[in-house]
Amino acid sequence: MKTIQYIKGDATVPQTKGIKIIAHICNDIGGWGKGFVLAVSKRWEAPEKEYRNWHRFRSKNNFALGEIQIIQVEKYIYVANMIGQKGIKTGSNGVPVRYEAIEKCLETLSNEALSLNASIHMPRIGCGLAGGKWTEIEPIIERTLLNKNVEVFIYDFE
Repeated sequence: MKTIQYIKGDATVPQTKGIKIIAHICNDIGGWGKGFVLAVSKRWEAPEKEYRNWHRFRSKNNFALGEIQIIQVEKYIYVANMIGQKGIKTGSNGVPVRYEAIEKCLETLSNEALSLNASIHMPRIGCGLAGGKWTEIEPIIERTLLNKNVEVFIYDFE
């Protein structure tokens, strides 16, 4: 089984050869404006545009917790918008992160990565504004991606 490779740097600038998918967590209310999505939008406009359209037309598509959207942004780079967060605020229902939704997203992402022969690049998903714990996310990555022999790179921004 592969292991997570940790890299210091920017996940929007993947540091490997070949086809790459940059994965990140989105909320289920159509909000895009804080956290890692700002770095994504700074490099490419398509992921935000596609996410907003996905949300806008949600009555006619699969926009929901646990679903993903893959957008090609360069010849060898894709972005995966993954809905793994319920709302945006911590409140009576706890933190926004939804581990079961992230697991479903990563399960789907593993199939996409295998079909594209791509590696996965991401920040510590679900652990920023979503309020999740890496000790919960890391085993999900192991079960969904590493067990299928998908290469995973986690970026810690300096």
